[in-house]
Amino acid sequence: MNAAFRWLHQLTPFLFLLVPNAALGQDAPLRWGGDKAGGAPFIYEEPGKGDVGFEAELAAFLGKKLNRPPKFVQCDWDAIPDTLQRGNIDIALNGLEFLAEREAEFPSTIPYFVYTLRLIVNANDEAIRTWEDLKKPREKKLRVGVLRGSFAQRYMEDNFGKDIMVIPTKEVDETFQLVEERERMDATVQDSPAASYYVQGGLRPKLKVVGPPAHTGFYVILTNPKDVELRKQLNEALSQATASGELEKIYKKYGLWDTDQERLAYHQIRPWPKTAEEKPDETKEAPKEHLTIAGLADKIALAAWMTVKLACCAMPLAILLGMLVAVGRMYGPWPLKVVLTAYVEVLRGTPILLQMYVWFFLIPSLMRIIGGDELASWFTAAPFYVGIFGLAINYSAAEAENYRAGLQAIPKGQMEAALALGMSPMTAVRRIMLPQAFRIVIPPVTNDFIALFKDTSICSMILITELTGLYYQYKYDRELVLQLALTIGLIYLFISYPLSVLASRLEKRLSRGAHA
Repeated sequence: MNAAFRWLHQLTPFLFLLVPNAALGQDAPLRWGGDKAGGAPFIYEEPGKGDVGFEAELAAFLGKKLNRPPKFVQCDWDAIPDTLQRGNIDIALNGLEFLAEREAEFPSTIPYFVYTLRLIVNANDEAIRTWEDLKKPREKKLRVGVLRGSFAQRYMEDNFGKDIMVIPTKEVDETFQLVEERERMDATVQDSPAASYYVQGGLRPKLKVVGPPAHTGFYVILTNPKDVELRKQLNEALSQATASGELEKIYKKYGLWDTDQERLAYHQIRPWPKTAEEKPDETKEAPKEHLTIAGLADKIALAAWMTVKLACCAMPLAILLGMLVAVGRMYGPWPLKVVLTAYVEVLRGTPILLQMYVWFFLIPSLMRIIGGDELASWFTAAPFYVGIFGLAINYSAAEAENYRAGLQAIPKGQMEAALALGMSPMTAVRRIMLPQAFRIVIPPVTNDFIALFKDTSICSMILITELTGLYYQYKYDRELVLQLALTIGLIYLFISYPLSVLASRLEKRLSRGAHA
């Protein structure tokens, strides 16, 4: 007993680390969720200054007013509401638009920013001068990028979906890069802060804003329904920030203060949340039918077909490349062995998400630096082909290890016997070693194919709408999201499980053939 008491006495100082700050008499931090990947002017990191941006400064102001030190929590942008629901953050503050349908689940504060949608094109593009140009009939539909899960995506799908290809993207900066290249994207629709800061602010001289602003809306702070007192405090602080000129000071610093923000106080004093009749642009939209799984059946089918195409095209290439790498490592000269070993280790030691980013974004940029736009165009393939290439290259490393293990499992005497009979080394490998290795590696290769089938979800970051990408596009619909997730999960299961059964039967058949 004495030993136990001594142990507890020594542990006591560490127990205080587990006690909430509020219980210790300290002000609890104001945990605010955002995504730095969205970049300027919202939230970004500047050397020597830490987190900056107009929302970072707004969070600092709110924390000061509430006597709660602000604490930034990095979230994936389209997962910020989910993070709030889990309780990992206290407020969601990162360019989140007011949506009437999510008020019950995530009650919002009064607005802190009035945004519009802006159409952005390449500076040399004279074919798109206004919004109506998007509806003009063309041989090939225009490709217009929008931030995945944003209101801009819904706006473009509702108003231009029949005339253009709406391409959901992950990050604003990469979307601007694609429009600058003009090879894989013709235009983008972004919220006014990004347009003002990057394009009209001169940071992206290869782009220009065309047409008048569209759809005036609000940025709001999302909270949990139970946090009534917190919402009240936030609303008071936002009103003070507007009345005192603090918001104007912050917004002018980032070139965001305009006539829309001058009317912010008017919107803040009106009853909140806004109703459909109180929209600032005085427009009334016709009520839209609620999305259902049946209504998305055609899109789900196309996304499933895209997933199957990616997997079925990438895996044969991965097997072929892996086989060549394995043979080179086993029977090639030592310089080749060194190069191929490095190839395998680099691919196995780095995440496929990073590799896909390199193939799609960084390689064209590097080629442009080296040889200009003409050289870059040779390395700017369509997203589908980049997806196949990226998956095949990544999985070729795993297949190389599978085949190397299979070749090593074959007794060395068989290779020696083949050479003694007068076969060349390559003939012996092709006719004696590889057929036997093929039987050995069927189980791991099949497992890799099933894994690759699911890893096609990575391709959603390079403008490909496969199953997982489709889920993220409609994740904003809180009533649909669970049904959609279940549907997509079942599709993955129904396709991958028969593959496992087929591979098992094929393995048994080949085993019987080997012993016959």
